[in-house]
Amino acid sequence: MKRFSSLASRAKPAPKNLSERSSHHKIFNKKNPFKLTPKQSLDQKQTNKTEASFGDNSSTSSSSSSVNSHILSKLNGVLHSNSRVSAHTHAKPIDHYYISQLLAREDWFLLLNHELKAKRINLVPRFVVSVLQNQENPLHSLRFYIWVSNFDQLLAKDQSVKGVLGNVLYRKGPVILFVELLRDIKNSGFGVTEDLLCVLIGSWGRLGLAKYCADIFGQISFLGISPSTRLYNAVVDALVKSNSIDLAYLKFQQMSADNCKPDRFTYNILIHGVCRIGVVDEALRLVKQMEGLGHIPNVFTYTILIDGFCNAKRVDEAFRVFKIMKERNVSPNEATVRSLVHGVFRCFDPRKAFELLIRFMEREPITQKLACDTLLYCLSNNSMAREAAMFLRKTAERGYLPESSAFNNTMTCLIKGLDLNETCGILDSFIKQGVKPGFRTYLLLMEALYKAGRVMDGDLYLNHMVEDGHVSNAHSYNMVIDCFCKANMMDRAAKVFKEMRDTGIAPNLVTFNTLISGYCKGREVNKARELLKMLLDCGFKPDKFTFTSIIDCLCRAHRIEDALNCFSEMIEWGVTPNTITYNILIRSLCVIGDVARSLRLLRKMQIDGISPDVYSFNALIQSFCGMNKIEKAEKLFVSMLTLGLSPDNYSYAALIKALCELGRFDEAKQKFLSMEANGCSPDSYTSNLILEALLQQARFEEAHDIVKRCNAGGISLKSTPNL
Repeated sequence: MKRFSSLASRAKPAPKNLSERSSHHKIFNKKNPFKLTPKQSLDQKQTNKTEASFGDNSSTSSSSSSVNSHILSKLNGVLHSNSRVSAHTHAKPIDHYYISQLLAREDWFLLLNHELKAKRINLVPRFVVSVLQNQENPLHSLRFYIWVSNFDQLLAKDQSVKGVLGNVLYRKGPVILFVELLRDIKNSGFGVTEDLLCVLIGSWGRLGLAKYCADIFGQISFLGISPSTRLYNAVVDALVKSNSIDLAYLKFQQMSADNCKPDRFTYNILIHGVCRIGVVDEALRLVKQMEGLGHIPNVFTYTILIDGFCNAKRVDEAFRVFKIMKERNVSPNEATVRSLVHGVFRCFDPRKAFELLIRFMEREPITQKLACDTLLYCLSNNSMAREAAMFLRKTAERGYLPESSAFNNTMTCLIKGLDLNETCGILDSFIKQGVKPGFRTYLLLMEALYKAGRVMDGDLYLNHMVEDGHVSNAHSYNMVIDCFCKANMMDRAAKVFKEMRDTGIAPNLVTFNTLISGYCKGREVNKARELLKMLLDCGFKPDKFTFTSIIDCLCRAHRIEDALNCFSEMIEWGVTPNTITYNILIRSLCVIGDVARSLRLLRKMQIDGISPDVYSFNALIQSFCGMNKIEKAEKLFVSMLTLGLSPDNYSYAALIKALCELGRFDEAKQKFLSMEANGCSPDSYTSNLILEALLQQARFEEAHDIVKRCNAGGISLKSTPNL
C-alpha cells in the first residue's frame, strides 16, 4: 500500500496498557508509515484514559514526579494554614457519601448526634460548608443545616454557611415546605428557624416562585415564627428578584400592621427593584421617604441610584448623585465607580463617553485608580486602541499602574489594534515599573512579532515569559508550541518540543495534535508522519483533532481519495468526526466538482447526528449556483433556514449572482431584501451586486432605494453617477 491516508490499519486502536503500546514501535508498514492495522474488533476499541491526562502514564519522568510532589506539598501547606485545624493534627477527609446515607435515614438526627459524640463530625464552618455543598439531595443539606443550627446558633448564622445552603437550594431545588418535610422536622425535635426561613425564601425568589414566597410568609405563624423586619426584608427581596414589584410593594405596606418598621435594607431593596425596571423617579421618592424616617442613604443606596439613572439614559443625574455622595462624605466603593463608568459607556458613543469620563476623573481624583482600571476595560472592549494607549501614557506619568487583569485586557487590545512598535514601547515601560504581563499577553505579542518577521523581538518577550516563571508545565509548553505553529515557525516549535521533553515534562495528546496540525498546514507530510508515530509510541490514541488535521492536509495536497479513506479509518477507530471534519471534505469535493459525493456526505453527517453549520451548506450552494442549478441551491438554502441556521453573505451572494445571471432580477432583489429578516446584514459585495444588476436594467428608482438603505446601514458602495 502506498496510500498516505491509512491511519488505522497497522496498530491496535486501543491497547490495554502503556507497556503493551510501547512494544508496538515496529507496527508501521515501511512503505507507508501512516498505515496502521486495527487488530481488535470495534467493540474492543476503548478510549484510552491516558489521553485525558498524561500524568497517569507510567512513562512520566521521575523529575516531573518530584516537581509535582513539591507543588502538592506547597498546596497542602496552604490548605492547612487556612484551616481551623491545628497544624500538628492531620484532618481526615470527610466521607460525604457516608454522611448522605445517614441523612437519608428516618432517624437521621439520632445518627448525627452519635457521630458528633464519636468526634467524627466537626462543628466548624469549613466542615459544615463541605457537607452542605456535597449533598446530591438538597433535602439532606436542609436536614444537616437544621441539625447544626440546634447545636450552634452562631454557626448557623455564619454568612458562608448560609450562603452555601442558599446556593444549594437554588441550584438543586426548589425545596418547598411540604407536609411530610415539616412532620419530619417536628419528629426530630427541631424546628424551622428564622435564619433557615430567610435562606429558603431567598432561594424561592431566585427561582421565580413569587406567589409561593408570599403564601408561605402569610402562614409563618403555623411554623411558630412571628413576623419581623428581617423576615419582611427577605420576602420583599425575594419578590423583587422574581420580578414581582407590585407584590413586593404590597408586603412593604403590610409591615406596619405587623408592628414591623422598614429599615434601610428594606428601602434599598425596593429602590433597587424600581431602578431595575426604569422607574427612577419612584426611587427618588423612596429615598426621600427613607430620609424622613431617619434612615440615612448609604453607599449601596447611591450606587443603585447611579445605575438606575444610567439605565434610564439620565447620565447628568447619575453624576449629580456622585456629587451628593461627596458632599455627604459617603465614600464610593468599587461597585459605585463601575456602575458609573459602564453606565456612561452604555448611554453614549464610546468616544463621547471617554471624553465625559476624563473630565469627571479630573474633578474626582479620589476614584482615580479604580476608575482608570474600569475605563481601560471599557476602552479595550470597544476596540479603542489609540485612546487606550494615550490614556495609559498620560496616567502613567502621574504614577498610575493598572491592575493586572485591566492591564492584560488593554494590552490585548493594543496588540490587535495598534502599531507593534508603539505597543512594545508601552509594554516595556510598564515592565520597567514592575508590572508583570500575563502569559496570554506575552503569547499574543510574540505571535504578532513572529508573524511580522521580527524574530529577535519575539524572542526577547519569550525570555521575559520564561524568567517570570510562566513556562513550567505541559499546558504552558503547549501554548508556546502553538504560538510558533501559528507563526509557521515549525523548526522553533520542534525545538521547544525537544526542550520540553529534555526538561522532564511529558508531552500530552494536545502537544502532538498541535505539532501535527502545524506540520499539516505547512504540508510537511514526513514531519507529520514522524509525530504520528511518536504519538502512538507514547501510548496515545489519535482523536478527532489528529484525524481532522491529517484529512485537511490530504485535501490541501489534492489527495481527496486518501482523505476519504482516512475518514473511513477514523470511524473504524471509534473516533466520531465533528462538523469541521465533514466541512473540509464537503468543500474539497465541491472544489473538484464531485457535488454528488459532497451532498451524500452532508446527508450522512445529519444521519449520524452531527449538526451542520452554514459552512457545510455554502460550498454546495455555491457549486449548484455555478452549475446554474438554482432550484437545488434554493432547496439547500431552505434546509438551512429549517434547521435554524442563519445564512451569511456568501450564501446570499451566490444566489443573488446566479439569479441575476439568469435574468431573474425580481427574485434576486427579493432575496437581498430578505437578508436582515433572516439575521444577516448585507455587506458591501452583496449590496454592490444587486445595485449593479438594477442599474443595468435601468431600474433607477429601485436602485436609489437600495442606496438609501445601504447608506443608513453604513455600507460602502461603488460610485454610482446615475443616482
